[in-house]
Amino acid sequence: MENSVVQSADNLMMIVGIIIFVGLVFTKISNIIKLPDVVLYILAGILLGPSMLDLINIGKYPVENQMILSFGAAYILYDGGREIDLKILNKVKFSVLSLATVGVLISTAVVGVAAKYLFDIPMIYALLLGAVVASTDPSVLVPLFKKMNISSKMKQTIISESAFNDAAGAIITFSLIGIIMGGEFSLSDTLFDFVKTVVGGIFVGVTLGYISHVLTDEKRRGALNDHPAELMLATVIGAYLISNKLGFSGFMSVFIVGMFCGNKKIFKFWIPEESFQTHLRFKEILTIILRMMIFVLLGTHLDFAVLMKYLLPTLASVFVLIFIARPISVLFSVMFDRKAEWTLKEILYLMWIRETGVIPAALAGMLMTAGIKHADMISSVTFATIMITLSFQASTSHLLAKLLKLEEQPSIQHKGDFKNSLTHH
Repeated sequence: MENSVVQSADNLMMIVGIIIFVGLVFTKISNIIKLPDVVLYILAGILLGPSMLDLINIGKYPVENQMILSFGAAYILYDGGREIDLKILNKVKFSVLSLATVGVLISTAVVGVAAKYLFDIPMIYALLLGAVVASTDPSVLVPLFKKMNISSKMKQTIISESAFNDAAGAIITFSLIGIIMGGEFSLSDTLFDFVKTVVGGIFVGVTLGYISHVLTDEKRRGALNDHPAELMLATVIGAYLISNKLGFSGFMSVFIVGMFCGNKKIFKFWIPEESFQTHLRFKEILTIILRMMIFVLLGTHLDFAVLMKYLLPTLASVFVLIFIARPISVLFSVMFDRKAEWTLKEILYLMWIRETGVIPAALAGMLMTAGIKHADMISSVTFATIMITLSFQASTSHLLAKLLKLEEQPSIQHKGDFKNSLTHH
C-alpha cells in the first residue's frame, strides 16, 4: 500500500514535470510559427502519449490524470469568471444567459442528433458527445479579444458566454453521465437536478466568494489581506469540493467565486496594491501551466486508430457544429433581446466565434478516465473540434471583424479607463 502511494506521488510529479518542460518548448515553437499555443500543446501530447513515446498514458495513471483535469478545469473557470464585468454584462444579460443555456442545449441537441446517425450510436451517447463540445473557451477567447478593438458589448458578450457556457456544458455533460450510469430517464427529475446543481453551485460560490473577500479586504482589515493568491487558491478548491460533495455544480461555484474576485469595486472590496499584483501574476502563471497540462493530456488521449476509423463522420460532426448548430443557437438566443440592439453584422460575427478548448478537453479526458462507453470516439471528435476551431476560426476572427467593419479606433479615454480598471481593483 505504501509503495503504491509513493509510486502515485512520483507519477504525478513526473507527469507535471514533463508537461511543463515540453509545454515551454512548444510555446516557443508556437511563437515562432505563429500557431495557437494550444494546438502545439495537443501535438506535444500526441508525441508524449501511447501512440508514440508512451511517456504519459492515462491507462497507467488514471488518478493522477483525473486530479490534473479536475483542478485545471476548476481554476480556469474561476479565471474566466474574473473576466466578467457586471456593469457591461447587465446590458447584454439576456443574450448571454440565452447563449449559455438555450444555446448550449440547442448545440447539444443538433450535434447529438447528427452524431446519432453519423456514428450509429445510441442517442444518449450522441447527446453526450454534443454536450462535451457545446461550450466555448474563455482561456482562448479572453487573450484573443484583449488584442482586438471591437465594442465592449461584443467583447463582454463573447467572453461572458464562454465563461457561463463552460459551466452549463459541464453540468449537462454530468447530468447525461448520471443518466447513463443510472440507466433511467425522467424529464422532471433531470430538470430538477439541473436546477439544483446550478442554484446550489451559485449559493456555494456566493458564500465562499464573500467570505474570502471579507478576509482579504483592506478597508475591513481582513486577517488575510496580504495573502489573496493563496486564499483564492484554497477558495477555488473548497468551492469545487464542497459543491460536489453536496451534489451541486463545482464548476458553477468556482465561476461565481471568480466573478466576485473580478468585480471587487462593485462589491466595495479592496486589497493592497502589492498583494493584488502578486495575485495577478500568480494567477496568470498558474493558468498558463494548467492550460498546458489539459491540452497536453488531451493529446495523449488521442487514438489514431479510432480517429481514422471515424474520420469522415468526425469531420461532418465538426461541420454541423460550426455551420448549423452555432448559427441556430445564436439566432434563437439573441433575436428577442431588444435591449442589446444587435445588428446583423454583430449577429453574424457571434455565429462565427465559437472556439472549443479547455473545458471540452477536460470533460473528454474525464470520460476516458471514467471508462464511459464510446469515450474514445468522443475524445477523438473533441480533439478534431479543438484543432479545427482554433486553427480555422480563431485565426480568422480578426479578419472577419475587419470585413464586417466591427473594429473601433482606440481612444485616449478608453486607454485611461482600461488603466483605471486595473488599478482600482
